[in-house]
Amino acid sequence: MTNFEEILKCIGANHIYIQTHNFPDPDAIASAYGIQQLLKYKNIESTICYSGTIDRSSTNKMISQLGIEIVNMDDICTINSKDMIILVDGQKGNANIINIPGVEIICIDHHKTYKKEKTNYLFSDIRPEVGACASIIADYFYENKIEISKNLATAFMFAIKVDTANMSRGVSDLDLEMFYKLYKLCDRDFIKSLEMNTIQFDDLHAYVNAISSIKVYRNISFANTGAECPEPLIATISDFMLALDEVNLSVVYSEKKDGIRLSIRSTKRYDAGLITNKALLGIGNGGGHELMAGGFVPPQQGIDTNTLISDLEKRFIDTVYELYGAQLD
Repeated sequence: MTNFEEILKCIGANHIYIQTHNFPDPDAIASAYGIQQLLKYKNIESTICYSGTIDRSSTNKMISQLGIEIVNMDDICTINSKDMIILVDGQKGNANIINIPGVEIICIDHHKTYKKEKTNYLFSDIRPEVGACASIIADYFYENKIEISKNLATAFMFAIKVDTANMSRGVSDLDLEMFYKLYKLCDRDFIKSLEMNTIQFDDLHAYVNAISSIKVYRNISFANTGAECPEPLIATISDFMLALDEVNLSVVYSEKKDGIRLSIRSTKRYDAGLITNKALLGIGNGGGHELMAGGFVPPQQGIDTNTLISDLEKRFIDTVYELYGAQLD
């Protein structure tokens, strides 16, 4: 029995919600779109939903041009506690997944599981070794011999390229296989246009803030993008900082209304997901892949922001020392 057939066994409704992580990126959106098209093939209606905002112009262009319908939870008033939910590119209990009414029956993700609490998914397909969640969903189509449309192939391909940094980071055999299978099906000119429009004029302020604030301790860098920086841009700047020859672990953060958002990138020397999860234990939460991770720390009672940021930096340094010792030199 294929994974998609297992998924169908769990669904007992004519309509289902497909929830991405908050502030969805191309991988989350393409993965949700893929699941939606699979369910449509079996005459099951679905709604792709998210919380937060979609800030990047290239992501919004991908959504509009490829005809992807995705709805903010603020605009949904009909969901109730009995509705079924499929989580994609995220897991229940993570800081970047808002808890909405309904029952999370299925989870499809490519991030490590750090929560010790047992989940009650009816079906889960969680593969941390895979670079893009879209690769997992695309493979469902090939497993079940279901045709992939040009628009969907384009969404999958763009997602794979973004999450693997153009096939240079965390690439698995499955990512490679899906890349080559999707290559002839997708609109490569459209993907090129998306890739050439990833930076907006206002983003330059965040780069200036990060560059002017960067601190490097041995081979760990810390940088502040300034307040209310969009999550995807924090991640992009973390990638940018990791390009420094002296840096093997990049920690970039932004103070938001609800707390501090962090994006962490690493070379193969360190496990970014493990370090982030351990460093934020007790004050927030985080995790991700070996080479890329994210985290969130809510306001701490009685601690001002500057003190909290200093504590965060110390936590990351201490965690790397504890896990890797001499490798910090």
